Amino acid sequence: MADNKNQDATKTGATGTDDTTGVASEAADTKRKRRVLRPAAEPTTLREQSEKAQARQLKPSRRSKTTRILGAPFRLIGRIFRPLGKFKFFRVVGYILAPPYIRNSVRELSMVTWPGTRTTWQLTYAVIVFSLIFGVIVAGVDYGLDKAFRAFILKQ
Repeated sequence: MADNKNQDATKTGATGTDDTTGVASEAADTKRKRRVLRPAAEPTTLREQSEKAQARQLKPSRRSKTTRILGAPFRLIGRIFRPLGKFKFFRVVGYILAPPYIRNSVRELSMVTWPGTRTTWQLTYAVIVFSLIFGVIVAGVDYGLDKAFRAFILKQ
């Protein structure tokens, strides 16, 4: 280690430049640039993406009129039974009536980042088109096998 320092010291002259190339050495450079780390462009995991999406949703989502009308009875029932959750008896009965599978499913569904309306419609159209294409292919294969079966086996 000491040999390396001595070699560096002998290589650079009093001006702080390399004698062979004339380039200023790093040791003589008094103003070093600070390395600034840039934030990652996009989160890498789905969980990080979900957390970022939830943080972006500062304003409440607007519900459609149909959703508000159809959801009204359920909100009313929730408001009626919510105060009962303070009492231990009702919590115990709730745990007995709702098995762990259902409780865990509800908890997991509340953490899901659901797609928007536009994405939902695009995926719906993709499923419909795929189903139609697949149905046509299956019908064609069925028709061809039916003709082959009748021609070779039944000889009609």
